[in-house]
Amino acid sequence: MSEDFLKVALAAKEAAAELAPLPRAPKDAALRVVADALVARSAEIVAANAVDVEKARKSGTSEYMIDRLRLDEARVEAIAEAVRQVADLPDPVGEVIRGNTLPNGLELRQIRVPLGVVGIIYEGRPNVTVDAAALCLKSGNATLLRGSSSAYESNTALVRVMQDALAGTEVPAGAVQLVPGLTRDSVKELMRARGLVDVLIPRGGASLINSVVEESTVPVIETGVGNCHVYVDADADTDLAIEILLNSKVQRPSVCNAAETLLVHSAVADAFVPRALAALAAEGVTVHGDARIAAYGEVVPAGEDDFFNEYLSLDIAAAVVDSLEDAVAHIRKYGSGHTDAIVTRSVSASRRFVALVDSAAVAVNASTRFTDGGEFGFGAEIGISTQKLHARGPMGLPELTSTKWIYTGEGHLRTSTGTVVASGGTGGPTPA
Repeated sequence: MSEDFLKVALAAKEAAAELAPLPRAPKDAALRVVADALVARSAEIVAANAVDVEKARKSGTSEYMIDRLRLDEARVEAIAEAVRQVADLPDPVGEVIRGNTLPNGLELRQIRVPLGVVGIIYEGRPNVTVDAAALCLKSGNATLLRGSSSAYESNTALVRVMQDALAGTEVPAGAVQLVPGLTRDSVKELMRARGLVDVLIPRGGASLINSVVEESTVPVIETGVGNCHVYVDADADTDLAIEILLNSKVQRPSVCNAAETLLVHSAVADAFVPRALAALAAEGVTVHGDARIAAYGEVVPAGEDDFFNEYLSLDIAAAVVDSLEDAVAHIRKYGSGHTDAIVTRSVSASRRFVALVDSAAVAVNASTRFTDGGEFGFGAEIGISTQKLHARGPMGLPELTSTKWIYTGEGHLRTSTGTVVASGGTGGPTPA
């Protein structure tokens, strides 16, 4: 482990210990100071970002990706406003999840506590640097941030502004750290920092997430990959199905909750597929269809890989199925466990679909685009977890916490025959 990495990792670990017991007020105050600093120093941030943009343009990066990278004063203001919104959210730390008094008189509580040091590996947009740091700070965690090398100058400037702002608050400035280095070696150091980093969250495409999951010795929360399906059932309202399909695919095709596969029940294929192909074509969507879809119009022939693909573009795979069960089998084989939707007027079909589809979110007569912390009313999110342990679905502030048990007695002692209270027991402290 390099000295540079060890320095920032130890600083984050020390800061996490100082940050964990802080109440809400100083954390909220610090976040608002950070937001003000981002706006006040926006020119510095935009100048650093211009270096990244110029490098990206010279390397032949697409204009679409450059737009994701680019910051201007308006975008910095939007980032700052997102920080203020995090400050306004309820603080999950210290929340009592459950508690009771045991028959032996012990008072038992389970409360939320910070995870500790959260490492985040992410691609592309530099706004993630601030979003992630703000969410972790509010939930009492220190962050080790490893963004894309393409945004290194932007991320360096953003972290510098945040650390300078935090230096004048009760929150330790070391709570926000940028992993040094531009090569994959720095990523590997973060993935192997077990004991210094408590949890690692990758945000990006399938290759990044798979690499982190397979190589990390630090516990990983798997997020993001979204091969989302829209299934049009035999009893679907086809007008509604067209609208849901288009919104799921077209409204913002580059995000993880955009639809990537269309499944159509054979009973409505004649009525629905030609309309769907025309509607998708009008929006510039390329359909990668199986032979049964191809019978209704011109499509790109779909192979096995097309149904596994997370396109993140104006492309969609499509197939005709003969039953709801066949649709579910398709989703189980090709899906990523993110979000899958059914369009149907049948209550029994919707209930069966919900019961059989094993995904983080299941939509009934609604767009896949609603799987989002903000849309669910949680506020900002760190990502969409597609795994089953610790957290699943949109990860807001509560999902950035763990728990601990507290039990309070009056000199309670456990013996081979049961519980006794020590003779000197005169009552313990009143639970906070």
